[in-house]
Amino acid sequence: MKTKLLLFFLTLFHTVVFAQRAGYWQQAVDYKLDIDVDEKNYQYQGKMTLKYTNNSNQSLKKVYFHLYFNAFQPGSMMDYRLANIADPDPRMTSNIGTTENPKIQSRIATLTPEQIGYQRIQSLTMNGQPTTFKEDGTILEVTLPTPIQHGETATFDMNWEAQVPEQIRRSGRNSKEGVALSMTQWYPKMAHFDEFGWHLDEYVAREFIAPFGNFDVTLHLHKDYIVGSSGVLQNPTEVKGYDKKAKVISSNGKATWNFKAENIHDFAWAADPEFVVDSTKSKGGVTVYTVYLPSNKQVKENWKTAQGLAAEFFDFCAERFGAYPWPTYTIVQGGDGGMEYGTATLVTGGRNIKSLVGVIFHEAAHSWYQHLFGINETVDEWFDEGFTSYIEELGFQSLFEKRGSLDSNPVINAYRAYYKLALSGKEEPMSLLADYYDTNYGYSQQAYNKGQVFAQQLGYIIGQQNLDKTFLEFYELWKFKHPTPNDFKRVAEEISGINLKWYFNLFVNTTRKIDYAIENVTDKEITLVNKSNLAMPIDLLVEYEDGTKELFYIPLREMRGEKPAEIFSIYEGVRRTVSEDWFWTKPTYTLSINKKPVKVQIDPSLRLADIESADNSWVR
Repeated sequence: MKTKLLLFFLTLFHTVVFAQRAGYWQQAVDYKLDIDVDEKNYQYQGKMTLKYTNNSNQSLKKVYFHLYFNAFQPGSMMDYRLANIADPDPRMTSNIGTTENPKIQSRIATLTPEQIGYQRIQSLTMNGQPTTFKEDGTILEVTLPTPIQHGETATFDMNWEAQVPEQIRRSGRNSKEGVALSMTQWYPKMAHFDEFGWHLDEYVAREFIAPFGNFDVTLHLHKDYIVGSSGVLQNPTEVKGYDKKAKVISSNGKATWNFKAENIHDFAWAADPEFVVDSTKSKGGVTVYTVYLPSNKQVKENWKTAQGLAAEFFDFCAERFGAYPWPTYTIVQGGDGGMEYGTATLVTGGRNIKSLVGVIFHEAAHSWYQHLFGINETVDEWFDEGFTSYIEELGFQSLFEKRGSLDSNPVINAYRAYYKLALSGKEEPMSLLADYYDTNYGYSQQAYNKGQVFAQQLGYIIGQQNLDKTFLEFYELWKFKHPTPNDFKRVAEEISGINLKWYFNLFVNTTRKIDYAIENVTDKEITLVNKSNLAMPIDLLVEYEDGTKELFYIPLREMRGEKPAEIFSIYEGVRRTVSEDWFWTKPTYTLSINKKPVKVQIDPSLRLADIESADNSWVR
């Protein structure tokens, strides 16, 4: 009877969480790509067969594709964005002025016809019938001969030609480190359609969303090239680099590479004749490949060290955030920094070991927050980059710095960066669409640092153990789907029993700041004040004259619950007292005490993102 009752409540728990997305559906894609590369001219011919399944509750009269390479042309929206944003990305600009009078120019603006990128559609049919299509910047609008009905799968056949642009942002040829081809955003990609409609963001250098699907990619390029790619190589004995016994099979001087991947939503590759390939396997069974340029002894040593740490990182993440579900992960030198793709990343490789490990950990962590959970990076960039940075930092401190135990706030540096942003006058709401920030500084600090603060502070609100449970339960419920922050909120609420609407709304949708202070302390009372307009629960540690300590936990009324006692070294041997909850409508709170205090501190764990900490402690 007890077993049946337990199973009933477990089933009920999952049903409650999913109730917020009743009728959830998502589209599916199945790509088969055949690419013939002209390495000398940096061009290629592409053939695609795409099976697109409409699982929505409506018929589709049109579909859309992204043509990202079209952004790398003078006069594109990306070009104008670089020319007009206050702090353009220095990787994408050049200084054409003098030291005294600098003048920044978009590098895209100076591209010649031989240097630009493009994707030009030559033909496109659906189920054998011609479609009507038109290019509009980086979007291809396709009017269908007949609507795709609910539950139907349509087959698109496309032929296109493309030119790889000069390396400017993520994609391109001849990177600064000498990589010949960095092939990202390189194929016409089906746009994402969900309950919010079509996501048709022009490419202006930010990030992406796409439907999950399977990829079967065949590449034909010069037999001397070595390829690092998403997916699993199907013919390692016929190409160069992966099998010592391989006999390269070529036709007209070209070798054929075939990669396959399942249930991913982006596919990338890079190629160079000087690449070397190495691999190792994690304890959990993930084969980790490194594909890079062995430019000197130190570079080779760094990549070897980073490869071993990357394998450990996948085991680390599996324990805390859910198992990595694909058989391989490939780390390829290329691009202009670091960027995540399905089962692969492109990173710059000529780094010191700390930097190399850091960027690999970050991009590998995106295998969860972006590629396992298909987060809409153009809408919820903080949910993607912030949570990824949180995972990266935990892994880096555990594996690279080898800390025996993490601090109660392991992402304190992100807090400091957030405080600087909050006081800079450049902060904008974290819910702002990623492309629309007034400054790149504001975007990066919000997405990467305030996003980390959000995650860590959530642990302060619901308890670190509950946060850890939330990550694992979220994995079980939302892997291979497209969750929103609200879905994460619902899981955290069910795990903790705490209402979180106020936190998700105020910290994400506004620029309100947290600012508490200890206003007055006597032998009988402690008075706290909320000096700002974002209310939070309070942990207040009081040390008495007799040497004993007491932790007063003051919940917020809006929480409708309380967090459990936490296991931190700073709280060992400390009595915990749960006090009456604090109203957000009441600016002050008075706490009665029975012994003479000598020290009082708000949140000794430093997880409360209070912008002014000087008045958070009192010493007699």
